Amino acid sequence: MTTANDLPDLTYDASGLIPAIIQDDANNEILMVAYMNAESLRMTLDKGLVTFWSRSRQELWTKGETSGNFLRLVSIRKDCDADALLVRAEPQGPACHTGERSCFYRELNQR
Repeated sequence: MTTANDLPDLTYDASGLIPAIIQDDANNEILMVAYMNAESLRMTLDKGLVTFWSRSRQELWTKGETSGNFLRLVSIRKDCDADALLVRAEPQGPACHTGERSCFYRELNQR
């Protein structure tokens, strides 16, 4: 597994962020999408707990630090352009702040 000492070359946006798709390692369900910067990626690799950059609060946050619903890191992959991450994790409770297991619980109704 990649460690913080050998972070791969990644393509961050103008704000220094990269989207991270969080997937349940046990059943492949997509749980959420959030953003990481280089520091949150290093923290994730070092601690084994998935950590993000909050665009609204402008601060680092480890998922579960207030709710107890941590995401334990299993692996991280980069896409072919190195501008998005797939984070496989073991959820320790609901991933969504609404209490739902996944943030993708609402279907888009098409007409």
